[in-house]
Amino acid sequence: MSPASTDSPTAQLAPGLYLVATPIGNDADLSPRARDVLTRADAVLAEDTRRAGLFFRRLSITRARPGFFSLHEHNEIGRVPQVLEMLRQGQAVALISDAGTPVLSDPGFRLARACRESGFRVTSVPGPSAPVVALSACGLPPAPYTFLGFLPRQKGQAKKLLARHAATGATLVFFERKDRLAATLALAAELLGDREFALCRELTKVYEEFILGRLGRLQDANLDVLGEITVVIGPTPLGGPEPLGGPDPASAAGPDLEAIMTEEKARGGKPREVARRVALRVPGLSVKEIYERLGHNG
Repeated sequence: MSPASTDSPTAQLAPGLYLVATPIGNDADLSPRARDVLTRADAVLAEDTRRAGLFFRRLSITRARPGFFSLHEHNEIGRVPQVLEMLRQGQAVALISDAGTPVLSDPGFRLARACRESGFRVTSVPGPSAPVVALSACGLPPAPYTFLGFLPRQKGQAKKLLARHAATGATLVFFERKDRLAATLALAAELLGDREFALCRELTKVYEEFILGRLGRLQDANLDVLGEITVVIGPTPLGGPEPLGGPDPASAAGPDLEAIMTEEKARGGKPREVARRVALRVPGLSVKEIYERLGHNG
């Protein structure tokens, strides 16, 4: 059996770069394989060495060679020659980000590319990933989708990015800070039309929450949220973008609305939550209007 395929905890890891996913909120999500690689790696590169040390102590991960090398956006290029030399010496180097899967919206792309180009092994040790968790659990169409990472801070650049991806009609996933959330969603409404969206916060943590809404009805959504926020914006509706106001409310007030309200009430939940679910299925009526209809209908 070759070193690359052995599972023995005492065997030396095969030389190469290991991209190790770490928990995004729930420490129990660290996989046994990830723990094993982090324990046996000759060196560990971390986006923040202090946070990495706290994480290792919290999960009782003990390495024969303690300590970490930093790898972040400001020193990644300078680290590449050092890591390549370590790999030439037959060492196994692990890379972790502050949380989740490395390289995706975190440093590591240039290093992984350089290792590939130099003929060294690059292995992903899969695990938690905020975009995947949000996309799988929010209830919006998952494919095709595009992950945008953090949107640019400058409004003009963010506008260009959203406009470029608006034409594809695909589901969009990105990270946003709470203080910029309202402005970003308003910009998305302007460029993407009245699409469904989900604000996914505190993923895998105790207070995990999914806030659903429509870009054309931002006034109905609670945008005053805390914690880490992953935004999912659903695809363009079949038939093309709808006007921001949605279809004529009168057209949604017939038997179809009654049937949808009956279905959603049968699913259970508080009236306000039922109203939110109905609003996602019946664009053109606000959550408040549907809430009032639910009250009148018992």
